[in-house]
Amino acid sequence: MSELSQIVKAYDVRGTVPDQWDETTAEALGAAFTQFLNATGEPGEAVLIAHDMRASGPGLAAAFATGVRAEGRSVIEVGLASTDMLYYASGSLDLPGAMFTASHNPAQYNGIKMCRSGARPIGQDSGLVEIRDRAQALLDKDEARPAGEPTEPVERRDLLPEYAAYLRKLVDLSGIRPLTVVVDAGNGMGGHTVPTVLGDAALPALPLRIVPLYFELDGTFPNHEANPLDPANLVDLQAAVREQGADLGLAFDGDADRCFVVDERGEAVSPSAITALVATRELAKHPGSTVIHNPITSSAVPEIIREHGGEPVVARVGHSFIKAEMARTNAVFGGEHSAHYYFRDFWFADTGMLAAMHTLAALGEQSQPLSVLAAEFERYVASGEINSTVADQAARVAEVRAAYPDAAVEELDGLTLRFPDGAWFNLRASNTEPLLRLNVEAPTEERMISLRDEVLDRVRR
Repeated sequence: MSELSQIVKAYDVRGTVPDQWDETTAEALGAAFTQFLNATGEPGEAVLIAHDMRASGPGLAAAFATGVRAEGRSVIEVGLASTDMLYYASGSLDLPGAMFTASHNPAQYNGIKMCRSGARPIGQDSGLVEIRDRAQALLDKDEARPAGEPTEPVERRDLLPEYAAYLRKLVDLSGIRPLTVVVDAGNGMGGHTVPTVLGDAALPALPLRIVPLYFELDGTFPNHEANPLDPANLVDLQAAVREQGADLGLAFDGDADRCFVVDERGEAVSPSAITALVATRELAKHPGSTVIHNPITSSAVPEIIREHGGEPVVARVGHSFIKAEMARTNAVFGGEHSAHYYFRDFWFADTGMLAAMHTLAALGEQSQPLSVLAAEFERYVASGEINSTVADQAARVAEVRAAYPDAAVEELDGLTLRFPDGAWFNLRASNTEPLLRLNVEAPTEERMISLRDEVLDRVRR
């Protein structure tokens, strides 16, 4: 019997296949998702379904489709797609959708990111709990598979060319200087989308020389994990950038909704710097707009947003929370420390590809190397995210808080403590794993290291 509370997380479904969930579970979730849509008056008669390159994806997606059709809605199969391509489909067709992916998790995992029409997010506070409970009721009653075969139709559509053309309209790369770009797809969906977006013969040629790394779709991730936030997974990209004399490198995660950037020296450019860079470009087009960031992005991000006439607004970590705040404030852009980037012109959804294109445009529209350009947006020294396995997360966070009675306290997302010298740290429990995540930033490397080690000692004691 599937226990859905183990796999339904704060803003998606995620678990190992088949021991935590399987096609029977997927069918129940498809039926429950459609019941939720019907109960809330969601317009449209179809549901979009897509999957990444994981071996379990096609079977899970097909089972989900059976549940959808049994509840009276037809299905449009998008097939292989990046997560942001599913969001494009949901936004452009104004239909709800489900993306089967476990992002950067290992091969035995799979999951579902669900959205309403217009790519509106579904998370714990916006329907996911109701969907979980409806699906659990179906599984408990052994009613996941209704009698008879669903009669609603299934349509198959290739939306990759339309997705590529839409992104090209948002960021014009045709007039930039020639650039050599190494792209590490990590055997994930970037290998499916990058050739079309940046090199499709049906679209105008771009002044880009793309050097591909691991474009072969393989959900076992034979070369390295498709998680660019882990420095170990950037080593091949960094080496290739140096060997090729490239202008920059791009690394995508498994479902290609996140993009990480490496400069011409092979040095990582922080997602906070990319957030600030893209924010300045969007604010130049839309003066005075709101820009969203989470509590873990660099202090430089709100500073630079204000300097360029924008209004910074902080939101909780996680795509459903960021998207909800984007919609509430009509924000032009949003960025997270995890290399998720959100755009009003993309239905407030996250797209690593569009962030990559903005970075290419910013670099190609001027003559300086990326290291010099990015330095304008790097003002502080950050630790990066450090994970610790802790038995009692709440108790350990309370102990850390008590150790710094004079620090300014913020509790929007985990515990953030700020100090008079500009140093700060955030300690929060993972939404998907039994971990505490620590991020530290300070004006100097010495101060960052000192604070990082001090907090880690308390966390791991």
